Amino acid sequence: MGGANPKPAIPESTVSGALGKTALSSAISPRRRMIQNYLVIWVDGSIDETNEDCRNTLAQLRTVVSDVNVCMTPEQCVEFLNEIDDGKAFIISSGALGQHLVADIHGMPTVDAIYIFCGNKARHEPWAKDWPKIRGVFTSIKPICESLKKVAHECDHDSIPMSFVPKQIVTEGTTASDEQNHNQLPPTYMYSVIFKDIILEINDADSKSMNALVKFCREKNIPEQEINEFRRNYHSKSAVWWYTKEIFLYSMLNRGLRSLDMEAMSKLGFFIRKLHLQLEQLHQEQLASFKKSFIVYRGQGLRQQDFQNLSDSKGGLLSFNNFLSTNNKS
Repeated sequence: MGGANPKPAIPESTVSGALGKTALSSAISPRRRMIQNYLVIWVDGSIDETNEDCRNTLAQLRTVVSDVNVCMTPEQCVEFLNEIDDGKAFIISSGALGQHLVADIHGMPTVDAIYIFCGNKARHEPWAKDWPKIRGVFTSIKPICESLKKVAHECDHDSIPMSFVPKQIVTEGTTASDEQNHNQLPPTYMYSVIFKDIILEINDADSKSMNALVKFCREKNIPEQEINEFRRNYHSKSAVWWYTKEIFLYSMLNRGLRSLDMEAMSKLGFFIRKLHLQLEQLHQEQLASFKKSFIVYRGQGLRQQDFQNLSDSKGGLLSFNNFLSTNNKS
């Protein structure tokens, strides 16, 4: 990220004072399909993309979250949020619009975090403290970007999809027919198994698959620097190394597997296959070192319904439609 100016790049303003200055349309363009588990909405009546400070602010935000959207009014922001079927939104609002906007959107499940970006911190901190989703009041974009990195990582971590197979189905599976077993399994579990079988059978050349992925990423506004780094250095690093690196891969793969987005998963298919095979190889190499079973731990936020499904499935099976990270410390 670039350095931040001592003053905010975009001062707080009223909507009426900004409409004549902005180069943006007041209408929101149709929603693109989300390629990550989250997006950013910047709400400020004075945003002008012909302004250098504004362009710099947007550039810094897009180094953290590729999908950054601009709204000029609270009404546009609410409309935008209502069009999001799945995923989370991080809201950055000017102080002038924030107090009324926050009251309208704070209760929306889609809204994960809110940042107030203004020129007078002391003025807006008192009311901002009343809203738990507000992460702070800021006069610089740099600390907002630093916080966005953390909340985006948390969002990806908590978005790992699960399928629950109750104990009853597991027990009955030993006596029931295959057709009966399949009819009782969760559809998402079945889809993920079928996809895994298909993707591991495909063996396209890496160069062809890489070109298709690069084109796809550019269409989705993934930062060019990240795309070029992955394309140039792909073969010099392991798949596990790339998966754990803080670039678009982890989030895009997580989102694609979570939502069973066939387009995204097909573009990432060559990487999914390589990552799977490498983990399989590491497992075989390390198997002899572990004579006994052991417990690993993973913390993850769950919706109330998912937690209830987990409780009801005690003694059954869990299926994670993704690559899962754990550790051996609680």
